[in-house]
Amino acid sequence: MQLRRLDWIIVLVPLFATWGIDQITKAWAEGLKSVNFHGPLGFVLHHNHGAMLGLFSDLPAVLRIVTLSTGGAFLIFTFSIIQYLLPIKSLQLRAGMSILLGGILGNVTDRIVNGYVIDFIVLGSPQNASPAFNLADVLQWVGYAMIAIALFRESEVLWPAENTRKRMWVNIKFQLRYCFLLTGIGLGFSLIAGVFSYTFLRVTIIDLVGANEKLLDHYLMPFTLTFAIVAVSFSAVLFLVGRVLSSRIAGPLYAFEKFLDDLVAGRPRKLKLRAGDEFKHLENIAERMSERYVEALMAQSRFENTPPPFQNPDPPPRATTEDGKFPQNVTPLKRRN
Repeated sequence: MQLRRLDWIIVLVPLFATWGIDQITKAWAEGLKSVNFHGPLGFVLHHNHGAMLGLFSDLPAVLRIVTLSTGGAFLIFTFSIIQYLLPIKSLQLRAGMSILLGGILGNVTDRIVNGYVIDFIVLGSPQNASPAFNLADVLQWVGYAMIAIALFRESEVLWPAENTRKRMWVNIKFQLRYCFLLTGIGLGFSLIAGVFSYTFLRVTIIDLVGANEKLLDHYLMPFTLTFAIVAVSFSAVLFLVGRVLSSRIAGPLYAFEKFLDDLVAGRPRKLKLRAGDEFKHLENIAERMSERYVEALMAQSRFENTPPPFQNPDPPPRATTEDGKFPQNVTPLKRRN
């Protein structure tokens, strides 16, 4: 589905607006000196050195920042892939994902710049308050809600029965080769990045504190495990992306082959590809071929008792019935202006 420029503005502006509003409110929260309650809503400055609700706080500080920042980059990649692969417009769904990603990136920015997330909102009372959170966390839930509502309300548009391919594996040999090619490229880049990162981290630790094996294991073992999980997840996403993209390539070619088979068998019809398919121009080519085929059959029907206007040792078989009428299994298509 090709989006217009205005559509992309509607989709991407919420992402940058969410990130910007979050950063502005956190800059304001840095000036809080004490707990301020306004009814059930309170404001207090809190530095969260883990993820949401303090997760990952047991990891080494450097590894925690690297891991969560890399996770944010991975989400940007996944967001871009989903936006590209969505076969329909669905601006609510796309904008919801943008708001969700904007909230995540707001917290990731804190980790990169400060090493912690600035939380400042609490609910309840001074004696019994909820864990602190920030506006990015709230906006993330807004994004979740928009996505859920879009999936519920637009399910027939998202997964129309007449516009879905019954099977994703149309040409298994070609598609598997395509998927494994993408996966291999991803694993190759992951291997290069992993070797570089591991070597750089090890040399840096040794240069700073010496060859302390306990300290090296403390940093390098979690790093290796985390990087392996990220690399495998990245490769799995690439395989699934290859499956979808290869289906959008193999599907139209398979449909065009079937169209040609029907045309040769004397059953001209309209070729209709799926939303998101490549080679959409095949629809126009098929329509012109059907028109020419029907025109040729009609000309044969009109001049049935005359010799063909061209010399051919094996002229094509007549397409009329015994009474000279146009065959019922051929429906003339409207000529285009």
